[in-house]
Amino acid sequence: MTNNIIRGLFIGACAIMGYVWALVATQDAPAADPPYYQMFLVLGAGGGIIVSVLILFALRFVTQELFERISPALVAIALAMIVGYSLSQYIAYLFNIEDIAVHTLLTATLVLLFGYVGISLGLTRASNWESLIKAVRKRHFENGNPKLVDTSVIIDGRIADICATGFIEGTLIIPRFVLHELQRIADSSDELRRARGRRGLDLLKTIQDASVQRKVDVQVVEDDPQDVHDVDSKLVRLAREYGAKIITNDLNLNKVAQIEGVEVLNINDLANAVKPAVLPDEEMQVRIVKEGKEAFQGVGYLDDGTMVVVDGGKNHVGKEVAVVVTSVLQTTAGRMIFTRLQNVAS
Repeated sequence: MTNNIIRGLFIGACAIMGYVWALVATQDAPAADPPYYQMFLVLGAGGGIIVSVLILFALRFVTQELFERISPALVAIALAMIVGYSLSQYIAYLFNIEDIAVHTLLTATLVLLFGYVGISLGLTRASNWESLIKAVRKRHFENGNPKLVDTSVIIDGRIADICATGFIEGTLIIPRFVLHELQRIADSSDELRRARGRRGLDLLKTIQDASVQRKVDVQVVEDDPQDVHDVDSKLVRLAREYGAKIITNDLNLNKVAQIEGVEVLNINDLANAVKPAVLPDEEMQVRIVKEGKEAFQGVGYLDDGTMVVVDGGKNHVGKEVAVVVTSVLQTTAGRMIFTRLQNVAS
């Protein structure tokens, strides 16, 4: 609605300007033929309307991407021509040049020279302007150490406890598009996804309200790169622009960010790093909760969630057994302990 009003005012203003120009053009003409005089004024107003419509039609082809590409070049050209004109006026004043022809020639020469410099810099160096603008606009966070938080970490929930211990400090950045993704998950028709999304929103609200005993500062940012569509790519783009790290549990995002040169803090890697070391031939107690994929295998879990595969434990599901560690497999998704059955404890 507002755009339509502005367009209407612009067309009206152009019609008035066309009418005024027609008045100026005919001010010295005899008014012996009023019909022709009035027709000329009407033509002037009509010409103004035609010009305004053509301008509005041309602007429809100027997209956001095209504007962002040509605007640095236009700025460079305009600034260079202004510098050339200002310098010519200063030289004319300094040397007291009163000859109109010399003054005009000097102005045209300097505007032409500086205009060419502006065109050259604007068109051939325009690709570097984007980096310069981003460097100037680069955000500075009060607490420093900015870290972008992705959806998987918020849903996981362990980030609040980690922040409370003081192992993570600085500024936790939560982009608005991450909140929108959380909201979509919370509104999902799948009951499990809906519960995970709501839990993530509740946890995020808790962190934001308490700021985890002021050890971290939580900030929601509105920046949303429009030329990329998936959330992972948006996070990587913002991390590069902010000079921030990404906190995630997503294995794919972890790999993409490392390829892009963005540092990643993986909560799963942290959890695996602080788990007690388990060595081969070490004995332990584990309750077998289900059968394994391979024949005669049983599967149990330690208190920290580590999976324990028991060779020969298939027939002892639901029982606590004594096992001996044979090997440990460490992956980015977690740790698996392979054991063999020693004897049934209970």
